[in-house]
Amino acid sequence: QVQLVESWGGLVQAGGSLRLSCAASGRTFSSYAMGWFRQAPGKEREFVAAISCNGGTTYYSDSVKGRFTISRDNVKNTVYLQMNSLKPEDTAVYYCAAAPRDTIVVVKTLVDDYDYWGQGTQVTVSS
Repeated sequence: QVQLVESWGGLVQAGGSLRLSCAASGRTFSSYAMGWFRQAPGKEREFVAAISCNGGTTYYSDSVKGRFTISRDNVKNTVYLQMNSLKPEDTAVYYCAAAPRDTIVVVKTLVDDYDYWGQGTQVTVSS
């Protein structure tokens, strides 16, 4: 079992920045690939970014590439999402998620690939 708790969402003006954190507890954090997803009202949950177990591989959706950066600290059992140049369309509830280690596909982009989810943190970008 892995417990995930997101924090540091909030309200920011367009063009601003936020850094989300997701603290993990339970089984060995470094055994899990991690991902960030988001869900806006009336829309399906969508992939944002993913990172491999050792942090060596990252992957981003086209909508955030070049603006967001995912990273992890396996000592602090925490994954981060640095969000820069925020846009109103980035407004959503952001979720972190954990997927068991896969030596073939080291980053995961599908909701169904992830076994554990946090409760989410709201990010609102005003225009």
